Amino acid sequence: MILDLSSPRVMAIVNVTPDSFYAGSRTPDAAAVERRIREAVAGGADILDVGGYSSRPGADEVSVEEEWRRVALGVEVARRVAPGVPVSVDTFRSEVAERTLRTFGEVIVNDISAGELDPAMWSVAAAHDVPYVAMHMKGTPQTMQSQTDYRRAITAEVVDYFRERTGAMLAAGIRRERIILDPGFGFAKTAAQNFELLAGLHELSAEGFPVLAGLSRKSMIYRTLGCTPAESLAGTVALGWECLRQGARILRVHDVREAADTVKLFNAYRP
Repeated sequence: MILDLSSPRVMAIVNVTPDSFYAGSRTPDAAAVERRIREAVAGGADILDVGGYSSRPGADEVSVEEEWRRVALGVEVARRVAPGVPVSVDTFRSEVAERTLRTFGEVIVNDISAGELDPAMWSVAAAHDVPYVAMHMKGTPQTMQSQTDYRRAITAEVVDYFRERTGAMLAAGIRRERIILDPGFGFAKTAAQNFELLAGLHELSAEGFPVLAGLSRKSMIYRTLGCTPAESLAGTVALGWECLRQGARILRVHDVREAADTVKLFNAYRP
């Protein structure tokens, strides 16, 4: 799979889950998934990111078989409804990634743990030679919000973490051009740390790997504004622009049309 990131791209969130933090993004059955995918593609989605395990803080544990059932449902619909749109699978489990790749062919592997929760993930990504998104997180979705202590400034911590992890990924056989980095907004980070990391995002972009930014409707926005996730679209658009300004190549979002418009405007503005 060749993923063209010469221009910023919009990744549409397709949550095949009953419990994702933003209720408007939940698509627990095939009909809802199809509506979501058709809407996302019509809005300008460049990538469809299918997930079967909610990674919101304190999310319930999901069995491998149930996650696979959800992912398979989402990817099957995506392939049928939008065969020309690249699909990403949001999973930290190598078994789910392997089964998806064997059943449906090439997909992007989007791993919230950068291989920490399942060390076999890297060998799967390397063997299939697919794009691999590595995200910074401490702990698990169930424990991450209790792990927000860092020895140094958060941006320095994240950049150094990825320097170590990308070296290990390369040694494991994942090609450099396949690696994408996600700083993990909202994962084991306080609101203040999220904004500090956003201000320093250009430092991660300078490492030479494409950066994915996923802050759509997250608590750093709605708690700061004193609103709900459903009311945080304007804040998401504003911070999405800032991510683009600091070098992000992928915006992972719930609201595709608005993000696609943001990218178009940014491309027109950019010198």
